Amino acid sequence: MSETVTTAPPPAPPPRERGLTRRTWTLIVSFLVVAALGLLGGFARVPYVALGPGPTYDVLGKVKDTDVVAVDGQNTFPTNGTLRMTTVSLTDDVSLFGALGLWLSGRYALAPREEFFKPGESEQQVQENNERAFSESQTSAEVAALDYLGYPGKVVANQVTKGSPADNVIPLGARIISVNGKQVQSSADVSASLENTKPGDRIEVAFEKDGNSQSTQLTLGTRDDGRPAGFIGISPVDRADVPFKIKISLSDVGGPSAGLIFALAIVDKLTPGELNGGKSIAGTGEIAADGTVKPIGGIAFKMVAAKEAGATAFLVPSANCQDAKQQAPADLKLIKVENLRDAVSSLEALSSGKDTPSC
Repeated sequence: MSETVTTAPPPAPPPRERGLTRRTWTLIVSFLVVAALGLLGGFARVPYVALGPGPTYDVLGKVKDTDVVAVDGQNTFPTNGTLRMTTVSLTDDVSLFGALGLWLSGRYALAPREEFFKPGESEQQVQENNERAFSESQTSAEVAALDYLGYPGKVVANQVTKGSPADNVIPLGARIISVNGKQVQSSADVSASLENTKPGDRIEVAFEKDGNSQSTQLTLGTRDDGRPAGFIGISPVDRADVPFKIKISLSDVGGPSAGLIFALAIVDKLTPGELNGGKSIAGTGEIAADGTVKPIGGIAFKMVAAKEAGATAFLVPSANCQDAKQQAPADLKLIKVENLRDAVSSLEALSSGKDTPSC
């Protein structure tokens, strides 16, 4: 008897797992590269700073309900219009993408960080130096303005070098009356009085402190700069000698370039009439105690800031004129100044419709 036998088919092999295609791998790798570059560009810092237009301040007005320039103890005169000091904004800690974006905006320029931060110098030190320069610009502006107006000045010992002939002899802040028999009316007179001296010479210095006048004999020392003239050891500075006080109140600003505008504000407040003729004027320039206006940096950005703030004319230090002329915004009148007297006479001419020196 035959037997029917049925044979079951062999089991099917398990399904094979398919690997990622080359295209998929390419997409993944590309994504990772883009993500890495994005992180690098967003977080990697570049050794550059970004410079651009900064805020402007009307020095004839108020900031936070406080007069920017105030005179206490002396009659002042009303002012009108605006007189704006201008600034440059500096953005540090810039990322690669951030630097590119700022540059492409057309409002900013990139500069090597080392031009603004010396090796090993902290941001705090840079800020302190800027604040010191700003404070010194206020003092120079006051001296220059009051000298222009005919007020007397004085020379004081701003610093006394430790271990020098003047140390423990001439007090800090003393008013210097004469040096080596020559009357002192400006800080430059101190150096001039020592031109024909040499180390070891004995000279007389007269000074005043707290209302007490006295004189002393000093043996001159040797200068560190190699010059043959003798060395006293004081750093003389010019100061105003007036019975009233001038206070400039402006925070979060650094550098010396507001000196000219501060000096003009002082002149405007202490003289009748409106120096700017009621117009909107802006400008910049470091000022020396004798009224000389020195060049500054960032003129292009300051002119942009002035124009955007509504200024119609801009005071430019003569040494900055070439750059200013090439980069000035349209319809912003440039007025060239070499000293405070130039600036005052130019503003008076502008207010009366007369021609002014131009870049």
